[in-house]
Amino acid sequence: MERIGRPLKNEQAAAAAEYALLAGLIALAIVAGATALGLAVNAKLMDPSLLAALH
Repeated sequence: MERIGRPLKNEQAAAAAEYALLAGLIALAIVAGATALGLAVNAKLMDPSLLAALH
């Protein structure tokens, strides 16, 4: 009976590793998107024509 339960544990470990990998990829996508958004906003705010209008 002990051998029957062992493959289930291996499948659970594999599923946990897959979920961890998926979570890491999602986190990487969020960081990349936030960085791109921040750079775009910074570029808009540092536009010389906008800065000249403020002074």
